[in-house]
Amino acid sequence: MAGVMYDLVILFWRVVINIFFREIREGPVIFVGAPHHNQFLDPLLLSSEVRRECPRRVAFLAAAASIKRLFVGAFIRMLDSIPVTRAADLAKMGVGKLYIEESDPLRIIGVGTQFKKQCVVRGQLVLPKHVGYAQGEIAEIISDTEIRLSREFISAGKGGASDVRATQKVISEGEAAKAQGEPGLAFKALPYVDQHEVYGHVYKRLEENGTIGIFPEGGSHDRPDLLPLKAGVSVMALGAMSQNKDLKIKIVPVGLSYFHPHKFRSRAVVEFGTPIEVPRELVALFDKGGEQKREGCGKLLEMIHDGLKAVTIRTPDPETLMVIHAGRRLYKSPGQQWTLGQVVELTKRFIEAYQVYRDEPRVIRLTDKVRRYNRKLRDLGLKDHQVERATTQRKLRNLLLLIYRSNLLLAWAILALPGVITHAPIFIPAKMYSKVKAKEALAASSVKIAARDVIATWKILFSLAATPALYIVYAILATWLAWRNGASSAVVKSMPALIFIIMPFFAMSSLKFGEAGMDVFKSLRPLFLSLLPGSQKELEKLRKTRESLANELSEVINDFGPKLWVNFHQSRLRPAASVPQTGENPGMMYRKGDSADSSVLSHPMLWLDERIFGKSDGRRPEDDNRANV
Repeated sequence: MAGVMYDLVILFWRVVINIFFREIREGPVIFVGAPHHNQFLDPLLLSSEVRRECPRRVAFLAAAASIKRLFVGAFIRMLDSIPVTRAADLAKMGVGKLYIEESDPLRIIGVGTQFKKQCVVRGQLVLPKHVGYAQGEIAEIISDTEIRLSREFISAGKGGASDVRATQKVISEGEAAKAQGEPGLAFKALPYVDQHEVYGHVYKRLEENGTIGIFPEGGSHDRPDLLPLKAGVSVMALGAMSQNKDLKIKIVPVGLSYFHPHKFRSRAVVEFGTPIEVPRELVALFDKGGEQKREGCGKLLEMIHDGLKAVTIRTPDPETLMVIHAGRRLYKSPGQQWTLGQVVELTKRFIEAYQVYRDEPRVIRLTDKVRRYNRKLRDLGLKDHQVERATTQRKLRNLLLLIYRSNLLLAWAILALPGVITHAPIFIPAKMYSKVKAKEALAASSVKIAARDVIATWKILFSLAATPALYIVYAILATWLAWRNGASSAVVKSMPALIFIIMPFFAMSSLKFGEAGMDVFKSLRPLFLSLLPGSQKELEKLRKTRESLANELSEVINDFGPKLWVNFHQSRLRPAASVPQTGENPGMMYRKGDSADSSVLSHPMLWLDERIFGKSDGRRPEDDNRANV
């Protein structure tokens, strides 16, 4: 019965995921997923892909606090997840204030504190946001006003090893507070949580040849790089093999790459990496305990981290990621047909090369030019792929195209209108509610940038809860109107069923027609600009800037690429750098096996553009508007 329930839940969530993310790709048992950019949806997406490919049922480790939620918790429990109690979920605001004496950075002095009542040995102290959510593990509770730490404070933003700078900042902030007459810094007290029961469940599952899923970063986030991995995954693998010497565990790194993960109808790529066989020598180190146990766990964690690096897109900061995406858009020729997987692979290559050569003078100059080009695009309200259309000299054709697309936009709007109106009580509150939850998550987190990792989750959860309620209201209203207007008994009785048939159709029509309409709307601005006499000079200058940047980028790649990759010329994707590099992702968003050839059913904007207006670059208009950063 449990297995059937698992399959039904996965089938249900697969439908939901396929609505939210229009395309998901797969790559080739502890499944280790990263980055954790989409709170509750990440494990569902990974489970769905594993189930389709293996097929295997993955039991994910889930926060006990999430399992206790009414709606989400029900699904988590049906998926046979393993609850994990996190110390952060049990944090309590500390009484009083504290500071560190500069002469002894491990000595914590409290003012009005109750350390003996609120704190425990091996628990943690967490300080406020303005000191980087610095964390310290408690080694000894001397009195209600004095504690000794086992090591210096760790900055949550740095995550991982002891951070001297974090301690220095805590000291300076504490001294500044005292100078202003304040007693010190506020803090939270985290208990020590014994996870032996959790490990026991994991060991049992692995011994039964089951599969475990885990996101080793510990929590969801919206940073462009991986957070430091928690050691729990290595303890699970080595501990299970230590307990059962015949066990051979493989760890599969899984990369989840989202294109705008917080936006509705976005896309995702799921890439399975090469399985990692847990070395027996690390199990031997684990068996010895103490420092050697920590060494074994650390080495396995490094192997897992290396595996994840091969399947994830990572940059140190959002600005670098924007530069990488801009370079990737410049590096191609019109008409190339690239898949989502190829986009991800090309982005990873750009990141790897940029991190090696970012301090080269030529790369620094090119990066600065790309940033200025992006700023100019923002000032004009254009996307990179729209530059060519905005600078074309064929004004009559552009005028006809503008008229045609404006009428097409009106047609799409009319077709989408019934669904938009009837489902506005879901769409609008879902967006507002997700923003509220994002603010709450941001305030409670030490690692999130804008908390976009929770937006998609709450949009879907709100919609799933609100949709049946709205349909019931419509069913009652329709039944009452039918009865009030003297409809036959059969009609009155059939109204609820009719509403539950018609409303989903309206919802899907509003999504599809609204999506097509938005594609058309985004294409109008460059056409309009191309018809303004005063803007042509500026737009032509922008087009030449783009062409120059594309050529300069290709020259830099030609010079530095062979130095980084031995087989560079055999494996590279070659752009035609001598021609203007226009069009964002032409054909890039086709699903596997799709053709660039269009039919009247594929997208009327593309079909008529090609046959009436001679537009034949082989791209779908909606693709131009999708993967922009």
